[in-house]
Amino acid sequence: MKKIKVAVLVSGGGTNLQALIDKEKAGMVPQAEIVKVISSREDAFALERAVKAGIATSVAKTQDEVLDQLKGAGTEIIVLAGYMKVLAPEIIENYPNRIINIHPSLIPKYCGKGFYGMRVHEAVIAGGERESGATVHYVDEGVDTGKIILSSKVPVFEGDTPEKLAARVLETEHEILAKGLNIAVDELLKNQGGQ
Repeated sequence: MKKIKVAVLVSGGGTNLQALIDKEKAGMVPQAEIVKVISSREDAFALERAVKAGIATSVAKTQDEVLDQLKGAGTEIIVLAGYMKVLAPEIIENYPNRIINIHPSLIPKYCGKGFYGMRVHEAVIAGGERESGATVHYVDEGVDTGKIILSSKVPVFEGDTPEKLAARVLETEHEILAKGLNIAVDELLKNQGGQ
């Protein structure tokens, strides 16, 4: 069976990357293979996670470098897992409906420019929300504006701190990212005529 080649773009600790690696090893992403991890930062711990799993890694300082490395790895789908840069239009044009991102809120709430990391959870609590969650979506030219693939809710408890909420949302992210990747892979294979 043909496996779709996946590149994961990272900037930090890489817990979502690790969740994907673990699920791939467990056979839970049967039609995809992570072939490359590209980081925007040399000190990202995600790179160590990838090396330990035997996955090729690189650091790309510019978007041109990112595109070159994606093409060099034969990438068919891109996963943004805590990647803290907005992708250049050329990358999006080269991979239409083949880039997915995980966002730590229930889009369309608390997303877009300025909503990342702990800022999202602070805003959710400040907004008096009773639930939050995570969303896997396709990436387009906007920020968090692409078509939603799936989302998962988590409760916001009274007395929650942004850190407590972030930990709860992260657990959900780890669960749904692989599911979102599977859906994106199925879509791609369907569009390729099941090749």
